[in-house]
Amino acid sequence: MKTDDLINMLARDARVRLRFGRVFLIALVIGVVISAALLLSTIGIRKNMAEMIETPRVLFKLGITLLLAATATRLAFRIGKPGVSLRSAALTLTLPLAVLIAGIVTELLVVPQADWASRTEGQFSAFCLFFVPTLSIAPLAAILYSIREGAPENPGTAGAVAGLAAGGIAAAIYAWHCPDDSPLFLATWYSIGILVATTAGFLLGRKVLRW
Repeated sequence: MKTDDLINMLARDARVRLRFGRVFLIALVIGVVISAALLLSTIGIRKNMAEMIETPRVLFKLGITLLLAATATRLAFRIGKPGVSLRSAALTLTLPLAVLIAGIVTELLVVPQADWASRTEGQFSAFCLFFVPTLSIAPLAAILYSIREGAPENPGTAGAVAGLAAGGIAAAIYAWHCPDDSPLFLATWYSIGILVATTAGFLLGRKVLRW
Protein backbone atom coordinates (compact mmCIF):
# COMPACT_ATOMS: atom_id res chain seq x y z
CA MET A 1 0.00 0.00 0.00
CA LYS A 2 1.30 3.44 -0.92
CA THR A 3 1.88 5.98 1.80
CA ASP A 4 -0.69 8.41 0.35
CA ASP A 5 -3.33 5.66 0.23
CA LEU A 6 -2.63 4.75 3.85
CA ILE A 7 -2.93 8.38 4.96
CA ASN A 8 -6.23 8.79 3.10
CA MET A 9 -7.61 5.59 4.64
CA LEU A 10 -6.65 6.71 8.16
CA ALA A 11 -8.18 10.12 7.56
CA ARG A 12 -11.46 8.57 6.44
CA ASP A 13 -11.44 6.30 9.50
CA ALA A 14 -10.85 9.29 11.79
CA ARG A 15 -13.82 11.11 10.28
CA VAL A 16 -16.04 8.05 10.81
CA ARG A 17 -14.99 7.76 14.44
CA LEU A 18 -15.59 11.47 15.04
CA ARG A 19 -18.98 11.26 13.39
CA PHE A 20 -19.96 8.23 15.44
CA GLY A 21 -19.04 9.94 18.71
CA ARG A 22 -21.02 13.05 17.79
CA VAL A 23 -24.06 11.07 16.63
CA PHE A 24 -23.96 8.92 19.77
CA LEU A 25 -23.87 11.93 22.08
CA ILE A 26 -26.63 13.83 20.29
CA ALA A 27 -28.89 10.78 20.03
CA LEU A 28 -28.30 9.92 23.68
CA VAL A 29 -29.20 13.42 24.86
CA ILE A 30 -32.38 13.38 22.78
CA GLY A 31 -33.36 9.97 24.15
CA VAL A 32 -32.77 11.02 27.76
CA VAL A 33 -34.69 14.28 27.31
CA ILE A 34 -37.67 12.47 25.79
CA SER A 35 -37.67 9.90 28.59
CA ALA A 36 -37.44 12.58 31.29
CA ALA A 37 -40.18 14.62 29.62
CA LEU A 38 -42.40 11.55 29.54
CA LEU A 39 -41.96 11.05 33.28
CA LEU A 40 -42.63 14.71 34.06
CA SER A 41 -45.71 14.85 31.84
CA THR A 42 -47.28 11.71 33.32
CA ILE A 43 -46.52 10.76 36.91
CA GLY A 44 -44.03 13.51 37.72
CA ILE A 45 -41.33 13.69 40.38
CA ARG A 46 -42.05 12.37 43.85
CA LYS A 47 -43.89 15.05 45.82
CA ASN A 48 -41.68 14.85 48.91
CA MET A 49 -38.46 14.35 46.96
CA ALA A 50 -36.87 17.49 48.40
CA GLU A 51 -37.04 15.89 51.84
CA MET A 52 -36.45 12.26 50.91
CA ILE A 53 -33.39 12.90 48.76
CA GLU A 54 -31.41 13.37 51.96
CA THR A 55 -32.20 9.86 53.21
CA PRO A 56 -29.66 7.04 52.68
CA ARG A 57 -32.02 4.71 50.79
CA VAL A 58 -33.07 7.36 48.26
CA LEU A 59 -29.49 8.46 47.74
CA PHE A 60 -28.52 4.82 47.26
CA LYS A 61 -31.31 4.28 44.73
CA LEU A 62 -30.44 7.38 42.72
CA GLY A 63 -26.73 6.68 42.88
CA ILE A 64 -26.75 3.04 41.83
CA THR A 65 -29.18 3.55 38.93
CA LEU A 66 -27.06 6.44 37.68
CA LEU A 67 -23.92 4.31 38.06
CA LEU A 68 -25.48 1.51 36.00
CA ALA A 69 -26.63 3.98 33.35
CA ALA A 70 -23.15 5.50 33.10
CA THR A 71 -21.19 2.25 32.96
CA ALA A 72 -23.56 0.53 30.52
CA THR A 73 -23.71 3.60 28.27
CA ARG A 74 -19.91 3.74 28.19
CA LEU A 75 -19.83 0.10 27.10
CA ALA A 76 -22.50 0.75 24.45
CA PHE A 77 -20.40 3.60 23.08
CA ARG A 78 -17.29 1.45 22.83
CA ILE A 79 -19.12 -1.53 21.36
CA GLY A 80 -20.01 0.55 18.31
CA LYS A 81 -16.32 0.91 17.45
CA PRO A 82 -14.84 -2.16 15.75
CA GLY A 83 -11.51 -3.31 17.09
CA VAL A 84 -11.77 -1.34 20.34
CA SER A 85 -11.14 -3.37 23.50
CA LEU A 86 -14.28 -3.81 25.60
CA ARG A 87 -12.63 -5.46 28.59
CA SER A 88 -12.24 -2.43 30.85
CA ALA A 89 -15.67 -1.04 30.00
CA ALA A 90 -17.30 -4.44 30.58
CA LEU A 91 -15.53 -4.86 33.91
CA THR A 92 -16.97 -1.58 35.17
CA LEU A 93 -20.40 -3.20 35.06
CA THR A 94 -19.36 -5.12 38.15
CA LEU A 95 -19.35 -1.84 40.09
CA PRO A 96 -23.13 -1.34 40.22
CA LEU A 97 -23.56 -5.06 40.91
CA ALA A 98 -21.15 -4.93 43.84
CA VAL A 99 -22.81 -1.79 45.22
CA LEU A 100 -26.24 -3.40 44.90
CA ILE A 101 -25.10 -6.53 46.75
CA ALA A 102 -23.66 -4.34 49.51
CA GLY A 103 -26.96 -2.48 49.74
CA ILE A 104 -28.95 -5.70 49.95
CA VAL A 105 -26.73 -7.09 52.69
CA THR A 106 -26.99 -3.85 54.65
CA GLU A 107 -30.77 -3.81 54.29
CA LEU A 108 -31.07 -7.39 55.52
CA LEU A 109 -28.95 -6.54 58.54
CA VAL A 110 -30.86 -3.43 59.61
CA VAL A 111 -34.42 -4.50 58.73
CA PRO A 112 -36.21 -7.18 60.80
CA GLN A 113 -36.67 -10.45 58.93
CA ALA A 114 -40.44 -10.13 59.29
CA ASP A 115 -40.30 -7.02 57.07
CA TRP A 116 -38.14 -8.46 54.30
CA ALA A 117 -41.07 -9.64 52.19
CA SER A 118 -42.96 -6.35 52.43
CA ARG A 119 -39.82 -4.34 51.61
CA THR A 120 -39.23 -6.55 48.57
CA GLU A 121 -42.81 -6.36 47.35
CA GLY A 122 -43.14 -2.62 47.93
CA GLN A 123 -46.28 -0.67 47.11
CA PHE A 124 -45.84 0.17 43.44
CA SER A 125 -44.17 -2.82 41.82
CA ALA A 126 -46.62 -2.75 38.91
CA PHE A 127 -45.73 0.90 38.25
CA CYS A 128 -42.06 -0.01 38.23
CA LEU A 129 -42.56 -2.92 35.83
CA PHE A 130 -44.46 -0.63 33.46
CA PHE A 131 -42.50 2.59 33.62
CA VAL A 132 -38.91 1.31 33.55
CA PRO A 133 -39.37 -0.49 30.20
CA THR A 134 -41.55 2.35 28.89
CA LEU A 135 -39.05 5.05 29.81
CA SER A 136 -36.30 2.98 28.18
CA ILE A 137 -37.90 3.10 24.73
CA ALA A 138 -36.53 6.49 23.66
CA PRO A 139 -32.98 5.91 24.99
CA LEU A 140 -32.93 2.44 23.42
CA ALA A 141 -34.01 3.77 20.04
CA ALA A 142 -31.42 6.54 20.29
CA ILE A 143 -28.56 4.22 21.22
CA LEU A 144 -29.46 1.64 18.58
CA TYR A 145 -29.66 4.37 15.96
CA SER A 146 -26.26 5.74 16.90
CA ILE A 147 -24.61 2.31 17.11
CA ARG A 148 -25.71 1.71 13.51
CA GLU A 149 -23.41 4.59 12.60
CA GLY A 150 -20.56 2.52 14.02
CA ALA A 151 -19.78 -1.09 13.23
CA PRO A 152 -20.67 -3.48 16.06
CA GLU A 153 -19.10 -6.87 15.56
CA ASN A 154 -21.94 -8.78 17.25
CA PRO A 155 -25.38 -7.24 16.61
CA GLY A 156 -27.17 -9.23 19.33
CA THR A 157 -24.63 -8.42 22.02
CA ALA A 158 -24.50 -4.76 20.97
CA GLY A 159 -28.29 -4.61 21.12
CA ALA A 160 -28.34 -6.19 24.57
CA VAL A 161 -25.79 -3.67 25.85
CA ALA A 162 -27.86 -0.86 24.33
CA GLY A 163 -30.90 -2.26 26.13
CA LEU A 164 -29.00 -2.47 29.41
CA ALA A 165 -27.88 1.14 29.05
CA ALA A 166 -31.39 2.25 28.16
CA GLY A 167 -32.80 0.30 31.10
CA GLY A 168 -30.28 1.91 33.42
CA ILE A 169 -31.17 5.36 32.13
CA ALA A 170 -34.89 4.63 32.52
CA ALA A 171 -34.34 3.33 36.07
CA ALA A 172 -32.33 6.44 36.97
CA ILE A 173 -35.17 8.64 35.71
CA TYR A 174 -37.98 6.62 37.28
CA ALA A 175 -36.13 6.64 40.61
CA TRP A 176 -37.05 10.32 40.92
CA HIS A 177 -40.69 9.30 41.21
CA CYS A 178 -40.62 5.87 42.83
CA PRO A 179 -41.79 5.90 46.49
CA ASP A 180 -40.31 2.44 47.17
CA ASP A 181 -36.78 2.97 48.43
CA SER A 182 -35.62 -0.40 49.75
CA PRO A 183 -32.61 -2.00 48.02
CA LEU A 184 -34.66 -5.22 48.13
CA PHE A 185 -37.32 -3.59 45.96
CA LEU A 186 -34.65 -2.14 43.71
CA ALA A 187 -32.93 -5.50 43.28
CA THR A 188 -36.21 -7.20 42.37
CA TRP A 189 -38.50 -4.94 40.36
CA TYR A 190 -36.01 -2.51 38.87
CA SER A 191 -33.89 -5.47 37.77
CA ILE A 192 -36.86 -7.09 36.04
CA GLY A 193 -37.68 -3.85 34.22
CA ILE A 194 -34.06 -3.46 33.13
CA LEU A 195 -33.99 -7.11 32.02
CA VAL A 196 -37.02 -6.43 29.80
CA ALA A 197 -35.19 -3.51 28.17
CA THR A 198 -32.04 -5.60 27.75
CA THR A 199 -33.97 -8.43 26.12
CA ALA A 200 -35.74 -6.01 23.80
CA GLY A 201 -32.38 -4.53 22.86
CA PHE A 202 -30.97 -7.96 22.09
CA LEU A 203 -33.89 -8.89 19.84
CA LEU A 204 -33.92 -5.55 18.05
CA GLY A 205 -30.14 -5.46 17.75
CA ARG A 206 -30.07 -8.76 15.87
CA LYS A 207 -32.26 -7.16 13.20
CA VAL A 208 -31.31 -3.50 13.00
CA LEU A 209 -27.57 -3.73 13.68
CA ARG A 210 -26.69 -6.23 10.98
CA TRP A 211 -24.13 -5.07 8.46
